Amino acid sequence: MIKSGMRKLRHEEIVRLTPADQGHSPRHPIAVVVDNVRSMHNVGSFFRTSDGAWIEKLYLTGITATPDHQGLHKTALGAQETVPWEHVENTVECIRRIKAEGYTIAVLELTDTPSRVHDLLPCHFPLALVLGNEVQGVQDEVLALADLAIEIPQYGSKQSLNVSVAYGIAVFDLVRRYRALFAS
Repeated sequence: MIKSGMRKLRHEEIVRLTPADQGHSPRHPIAVVVDNVRSMHNVGSFFRTSDGAWIEKLYLTGITATPDHQGLHKTALGAQETVPWEHVENTVECIRRIKAEGYTIAVLELTDTPSRVHDLLPCHFPLALVLGNEVQGVQDEVLALADLAIEIPQYGSKQSLNVSVAYGIAVFDLVRRYRALFAS
């Protein structure tokens, strides 16, 4: 039910970081590895969602489009300018590198041992979330390097969501969990 007198905020009323403030606001210690995602529109959506979640970095691997491709700008809406990103040719090498830097590797995938976001502990951060290809999911070689698997429950007849939709659900759950653990 809509309350009487409720109105939408105008664009200028919405409080957001300015480009000048962005360098002074710490990002959430969540990186995202995009494993060979084919759709530039999905990648653009990852950028826009990543800006909203204020994550540390996007690692675009293999065939995943980079902001050099104009096609992703339609869905990124400028977020390709605010989210740090790097292209890494080989996903497995990327995972090994960030794991050595101390990141917990979490795949967003259906597995026989799913983890629930609300069960994550402080030791799981910083965390790198791996998003898989639209058809094949996360590569088996990447899954073998993962510390845990995040699963989004499905209650209907379909077994999966579009990867950009799934990412939005998962990353905001991760941000909420991080903030619950570390916000004082």
